[in-house]
Amino acid sequence: MSRLCCLVATCAFIALFAAAAAHAQDGAKRPNLIAIVTDDQGFWSIGAYGNKDAKTPNMDRLAAEGALFTNAFCATPVCSPSRASFLTGLYGTQVGITDWLNMNESGQGIGLPPETVTWPEVLKQNGYATALIGKWHLGRLPQFHPTQNGYDYFWGMLNGGTSQLMKPQVEVDGETKRLNGYIGDLLTDESIRWLEANREKPFALSMHFREPHLPYGPVPEADSSPFKDSDPTLPEAANLDPAFTKDLQRKYLASVHSIDRNLGRLFAKLDELKLMENTIVLFTSDNGYNVGHHTVHGKGNGNWIGGGVQGPKRPNMYESSVRLPLIVRWPGVVRPGTRIEQHVSNIDTFATVLGMLNVPQPKGVKQNGRDFSLLLRDEPVKDWPTDVFAQYDLHNQGIASMRMIRTPQWKLVRYHLTNGDNQLFDLTNDPLEQRNRYYDKKVQSIRDELQQRLTKWQESIDDPVLKLDANRPIEAGPPTGE
Repeated sequence: MSRLCCLVATCAFIALFAAAAAHAQDGAKRPNLIAIVTDDQGFWSIGAYGNKDAKTPNMDRLAAEGALFTNAFCATPVCSPSRASFLTGLYGTQVGITDWLNMNESGQGIGLPPETVTWPEVLKQNGYATALIGKWHLGRLPQFHPTQNGYDYFWGMLNGGTSQLMKPQVEVDGETKRLNGYIGDLLTDESIRWLEANREKPFALSMHFREPHLPYGPVPEADSSPFKDSDPTLPEAANLDPAFTKDLQRKYLASVHSIDRNLGRLFAKLDELKLMENTIVLFTSDNGYNVGHHTVHGKGNGNWIGGGVQGPKRPNMYESSVRLPLIVRWPGVVRPGTRIEQHVSNIDTFATVLGMLNVPQPKGVKQNGRDFSLLLRDEPVKDWPTDVFAQYDLHNQGIASMRMIRTPQWKLVRYHLTNGDNQLFDLTNDPLEQRNRYYDKKVQSIRDELQQRLTKWQESIDDPVLKLDANRPIEAGPPTGE
């Protein structure tokens, strides 16, 4: 090779190296993301949302240093379909997951369709290291595995969780193992280990806690002792047994404390690794929760607990079931202590994650969400939509097909394929949803206009239940018996 050719080759190599180095430097500046999703955590269980009985200093820290959303909602008030919406921007009916996946379903070919695009998948394609540590619950066959849906690495539970909070069974390196310790602590240990191993590249870590899902315990003494002698405030609801409900509240808040304590460990490690100021932390849950609210224990498929006795299913879309905690800490962008009042949904997460990280949405990918990173950036936003929609087709231990439209003042819940259950609440004057005005002729025009908007939304997502119930007339009044 001539000297000139060698010189040209050397210059080309230097140019390529310089370009690669510049790209690596730019990559190092790209913000990281940690998306924390808890399981069955009501927004009301956090100090920053006004609960004086809760002990959540680390969740409160996120709110003090970031943005707290006061009107965040889930697309479905139960885990599997809500988690699918969180990852894809699609409603449960659009991906074939409309209730939580039981063991039979998840073992017989039901799960998140492999062709569905998730935001971890898009981030992975754009140079991010991705990991899911914790709960999946979107199918347990190989084609539904998290590593087939955008995650480089998975450690955790493919099913709904583990009933053994001590010495849980989890998947580690592709094998199911029983580990010593509490699941929340072990999950955090693994998250810290993964962060240490991947801190030199832009990363997106999903931490999906098992807590505070039933059973609430056992939890470490550090989490139970603060509530041992506490006297929690009960929600305003009829027929509650005070002793029974307060015992549930204490156990539930102890489980929430377990998450919070581990968040403190996570934040300390981020500080130690000097990652805290270049990492967006998004904290939320998969759905809301009731511990006595509306005399219900559970979420959208909760049970009636009047008199301290667990009764039948109470399929519902009460505020306590559909409203979520949502807190985002984004250093250098979000002003500390920001409160965002606009209505958002976890269906918006796909668009928002990509928006926060300046990753373009893939062409041709269908999703229903809005990018609320604009709200976090405090950019002028004209005509932010106020309508929030939700759906739930209960088929585990009961039957119900619910659709919801919620505006700043009104909430309409339509129960398809059944009579007498529809609801209309005036949230401004009845925030506890105690007076159903669906059959009130004084607000009939409001009800009918909301129904039109709800039907239009259902048509836009090709909602199958709409076709099944297309000819059902709007009821003139509640059933009165024979």
